[in-house]
Amino acid sequence: MHLKTRQRKRWVLFALFFILLGGLIFAGGKVIIDQTNTLSFCISCHEMKSNNYNEYKDTVHAKNRTGVKATCADCHVPHDFVGTLVRKLEASNDLYKHFTGAIDTPEKFESHRLELAKRVWKHMKSTNSQECRNCHDVSAMDPELQGKTAQKQHKKLLTGEKTCIDCHYGIAHKEPAGGHAPEDFETDAH
Repeated sequence: MHLKTRQRKRWVLFALFFILLGGLIFAGGKVIIDQTNTLSFCISCHEMKSNNYNEYKDTVHAKNRTGVKATCADCHVPHDFVGTLVRKLEASNDLYKHFTGAIDTPEKFESHRLELAKRVWKHMKSTNSQECRNCHDVSAMDPELQGKTAQKQHKKLLTGEKTCIDCHYGIAHKEPAGGHAPEDFETDAH
C-alpha cells in the first residue's frame, strides 16, 4: 500500500509539473504574441518603417479628430486566437524577405508591392473584411451623414454582396501600380 501511495504522489507531482510548465509556455507565448503585435515591433524593421509606416502615419487610421488609432496588428492580425497563430506562422515569409533582403530598398519593395497587396486583399475578402469589422460596425453607421454613393455601397455590405476591402483597399497604404480592385479576386467567401 505504501508503494502505491508513493507512486500516486509521483504521478500527481509529475502531472502538476507539466500543467505548470504548459501554463508557463502558454503565458510566455502570449507575451511574445502581444509584443509582436505592437506598432514599435512592426516598424523595428526598416522595410516596414521606410515604406508601410511612412504611408500609414498620415492616414485617418493613424491621425483623426477622435483620437482612435488602428495599428498594424489591428488590420493585419486576426483577433481570434487560432487566426492569430496562423498569421504569426505566415509571418515567416515576411521574415524570410527581411533576412534575404528581398524588400530592403524602396525599389525592391515597390517591385513586390502588388504581390504583397494581393495577398492581403485576398485574405480580407476571405474573412469578409473581419479586420475592418472589428472596429467598424455597419449597423451603427448613420447613412444620413454619408454621400449617396457611400450609402448605396454600404447597403451592399449588409446583404453580403460587398465587403469593406472591395472599396477601401487603398485606405492605409499606397495603391500598387498595376493593381486591381480586390473584387477581381476569386475567393471562397464570394
